[in-house]
Amino acid sequence: QVQLAESGGGSVQGGGSLRLSCIISEFTTSRTCMAWFRQGTGKKREGVAVICFGGDSVAYADSVKGRFTISVDNARNTVYLQMNSLKPEDTAMYYCAAGFMGGSTFLEPRYRYWGQGTQVNVSS
Repeated sequence: QVQLAESGGGSVQGGGSLRLSCIISEFTTSRTCMAWFRQGTGKKREGVAVICFGGDSVAYADSVKGRFTISVDNARNTVYLQMNSLKPEDTAMYYCAAGFMGGSTFLEPRYRYWGQGTQVNVSS
């Protein structure tokens, strides 16, 4: 049974950094796409970053380009999201997603498996 476990969230001041991790069990990260999504209070869940085929392809939402970096350790089945220069608007619950089913990699319904999320709070 595929399970995803996120960690690394917390509270930081604006301009700070956090590194999120997502361990995916019973899964091969090198053969498909995984993603990080986030959902702020009262907002829709949005795609933040995607990584495919062991890191051969990555993509980012415009709002995080140049600040966030997604990576994967295929040996450990772990996906990371390094977040630098954090802003208050980055405050959200961050979710890891796997089990991509094709189509747009930034669409929530295209992923079969989800973690429980890790909260990120950025103060001004």
